[in-house]
Amino acid sequence: MFLNFINIRCSAGMFTQTSPSLSVHSSSRSGLSAAKLLKEKGLSPVVLEARDRVGGRTFTIRNEQTKYVDLGGAYIGPTQNRILRLAKEYGVETYKVNEEERLVHYVKGKSYPFRGSFPPVWNPFALMDYNNLWRKMDEMGSEIPREAPWRAPNAEEWDKMTMKQLFDKICWTSSARRFATLFVNVNVTSEPHEVSALWFLWYVKQCGGTMRIFSTTNGGQERKFVGGSSQISECMAEELGERVKMESPVYRIDQTGDMVEVETLNKETYKAKYVIVATSPGLNLKMHFNPELPPLRNQLIHRVPMGSVIKCMVYYRDNFWRKKGKEGGRVHGLCHQICGILER
Repeated sequence: MFLNFINIRCSAGMFTQTSPSLSVHSSSRSGLSAAKLLKEKGLSPVVLEARDRVGGRTFTIRNEQTKYVDLGGAYIGPTQNRILRLAKEYGVETYKVNEEERLVHYVKGKSYPFRGSFPPVWNPFALMDYNNLWRKMDEMGSEIPREAPWRAPNAEEWDKMTMKQLFDKICWTSSARRFATLFVNVNVTSEPHEVSALWFLWYVKQCGGTMRIFSTTNGGQERKFVGGSSQISECMAEELGERVKMESPVYRIDQTGDMVEVETLNKETYKAKYVIVATSPGLNLKMHFNPELPPLRNQLIHRVPMGSVIKCMVYYRDNFWRKKGKEGGRVHGLCHQICGILER
């Protein structure tokens, strides 16, 4: 069986290389994982990465003063078994995020200490509204098939509805609407009016439901990697060796011949039987496909932009907040911000 794969990460006299296995476009963890599995099956993948580093949306920076810090994705938790299995394989340890002290909910100029994943609600009507919100989202999510969300009974209706429209429909109080907005902001770095209800409800379901996705203990923010999250991608890239081609942004994928032809901006051409494009859908806009992608696919990639978020890191000489019984995290009730202290 002749397979030819190139793993492509980003759109990434000509040099032409025919790989004896497969081409993967992207050295994100998904792209590197695909290449790793192919190599273990005896194939010869090539990974094309647009940047000068691997890891995609995980990015650990290191220096002598701060040791390391994750500027990209950082958290892991229960049910994320594949990444935990890779970490165990490469000997990368994890540590639990501190949740012993109290968090602070800051709203209307006042601070309210609390414990747990969600700020306390004193208004009984607002409390009922919160409970109805989480229950309703989980109930709707239960109707969405994991592998085929478009087959949900109300898929068309929910996909035409934004999360803002859904919140306006099911929330009675401004308090619940504000926190529902924060829930979307934090989890997908987008505004509720930008997000399809079908997609977001499916996403929350994939993460284990509303409680697990937002919680620390037994939730999505339970642990971090000792040494930073980029290690997993770096270990896979080291295992793949010269198969990973850095600074090779792909801009053209031609499928009109017997083999797929992939061309990079630095004028290198790779030929393969199959190509895996492991980029975010929006990055497909940076690539030219021949033949062109189906119209529905083109419509999709124009409508799924990347989220936007700013992540700031501040270092203190002493964790003074613990002496005051505070964990160091703050939920801002009006500006939809979360500030967390992540101690090592």
